[in-house]
Amino acid sequence: MTSGHVAFGDMNTGQALEYPEEAAHRHRANRWQRWLLPAGILAALAVWQLLTASALVPAFLLPSPLAVADRFLRGWNDASLARHTLVTLSEVLAGLSLGVLAAAILGYVVAKSPAVERFLSPYIVASQAIPIVAIAPLLVIWFGPGRLSKILIAALIVFFPVLVNTVVGVRSVPQDLRELMRSLRATRWQTFSLLEIPAALPVLLGGLKIGATLSVIGAVVGEFVGADEGLGFLVNVGRGLYDTALVFVAVFLLIGMALALYGLVAWFERQVSWRREENRP
Repeated sequence: MTSGHVAFGDMNTGQALEYPEEAAHRHRANRWQRWLLPAGILAALAVWQLLTASALVPAFLLPSPLAVADRFLRGWNDASLARHTLVTLSEVLAGLSLGVLAAAILGYVVAKSPAVERFLSPYIVASQAIPIVAIAPLLVIWFGPGRLSKILIAALIVFFPVLVNTVVGVRSVPQDLRELMRSLRATRWQTFSLLEIPAALPVLLGGLKIGATLSVIGAVVGEFVGADEGLGFLVNVGRGLYDTALVFVAVFLLIGMALALYGLVAWFERQVSWRREENRP
C-alpha cells in the first residue's frame, strides 16, 4: 500500500470522490475567489479617489468617482442617458444579429464547398484588412447618418470571427459520424440539424462571444463618425465640452453593455454544455 490520500472513484461515472476535508478546502477557496473581483474594483476606486483628492491631476482631466456618479445620476434623472443607451443598444443588437446570421449562413456554405471558399476567400480577407475606421465614413456617406449605417458597421466587424468559427465548427464534425448518418439514410436536413449544428455549436459560440464585444465597438465607431444620438455621440459631446465625467459615464456604460452581452453568450454556452453532458450516455 502507498501512503498519502487515495481518491476512490465512482464506478458508474468514473469521477473521483473527494474527501470531506478536500471538499471543504475547495469550497473555502471558491468563496475567497468570489470576493476577488469586487475587492479589486473597490481598490481601484479607492486609488482613483485618492489620486483625484490629492490635486495632482486637474479635475477636468480626471474627475473623481463621486463626480462621475453625480454626472450619471443627473443624466439618468433627465432621461437623456437612458435614451442614448437604448439607441446604442438597439444598434448593437441589430448589428450583432445581422452579422451572426450572415456569417453563419455563408460560413456553412464555405465549409461545404471548397470552390466557394476559393472564390470568396480573397474578398473576405481583404474586407478585414481594411481598418473599420476607414470603412465607417463610407458607410455613413452611403447609408446616411441614421441607425442603419451603425448597424451595418457593427455587423461588418462581427462578421469575420463568426464566419471563421462557423467554418471550423462545421469541418470539425468527425467523418465517421457523417458516414453513420448516411448509413442510417438520414436526410440532408436531419444531418444538418442532428449532427452538424450540435457539433459546430461550441465553436460557433466561441466566435459569438468575440462578436458580442466587437459589435459594441462597431456601433460606437459609427457614432463617432456621424450621429446625433447614442453613447458614442455622448463621448464626442463630452470631449468637445471638456465634460470628462460625461465621457467616463458613457465609457462605463459601454463596458457594462459589452460585459452583459459576453455574459449572456457565456451563460448560453454553459447551458448547451450541461445539456450535452446530461444527454451523454
